[in-house]
Amino acid sequence: SYCCWHQEEAFVRAAENRNEEWEGLRSSSTHGISFRIQISVKEVLDTDVLLKLLFHLPVNYPSTVPDISVNSDQLTRAQCMDVREKLLEQAKKHLSEPMVHDLILWVQQHLKDVVKQSAAVGKEKTTLSKGTEDGIWMLLLHLDHMRAKAKYVKTVEKWASNLRLTGRLMFMGKIILILLQGDRSSIKEYLILQKSSKVDVDSSGKKCKEKMMRVLCETELQSQHKRFQMFEVKEYSASEELQKEFETAGLAALFTEFIPPLFK
Repeated sequence: SYCCWHQEEAFVRAAENRNEEWEGLRSSSTHGISFRIQISVKEVLDTDVLLKLLFHLPVNYPSTVPDISVNSDQLTRAQCMDVREKLLEQAKKHLSEPMVHDLILWVQQHLKDVVKQSAAVGKEKTTLSKGTEDGIWMLLLHLDHMRAKAKYVKTVEKWASNLRLTGRLMFMGKIILILLQGDRSSIKEYLILQKSSKVDVDSSGKKCKEKMMRVLCETELQSQHKRFQMFEVKEYSASEELQKEFETAGLAALFTEFIPPLFK
């Protein structure tokens, strides 16, 4: 609720006095509130770690846990995912009360332990599974353009079908996004196909490979993310429509982090 947000806002603004950086990203009565806060945690792995946390507080917060995204140049992607998982576990203990303040204090106190545990579990997983990867993964790609659109779309649909990937190929104005969900091995195979196949044509009409694709995000699907049941091609006339697609799938934080910069 907005009342709870004002309590959170007071804490977040106080961050400025503790040499922490915060940035309000989005606030509305229909979609909730998103903000990013950057904190420094001392003496993790013999160095200081700069942690970037993105919080999306849904409209029914704090009855629902916030969506949280964790990034750090000093930690691996797996470590960031472990930190995020632990924060969501903590969040569930604070349901129905404002919790951002407590979550940030918790991560400052426990980051060292989480990272150590993450490293130990990582070694154990490698020994046990010899590289097999379970779970459903998600991939978000940004394409610069499609010259031979009809052919390109058919190719993407065929790859998704063959690899049993679900998701969306999304067009909004000049923005082209591919959001995929499926087995990690299939996601990796899709990426290889996308980079190595002649999917489009150049300015002179010759077949060419995709050289201007960017991977915006590749991560394991979390419990609050919804599974797409099929692969669909969709066109959106406004950014609000595109945002709603992400929010319906429980991907509000993903939208806030990666999509607005593409509108600039």
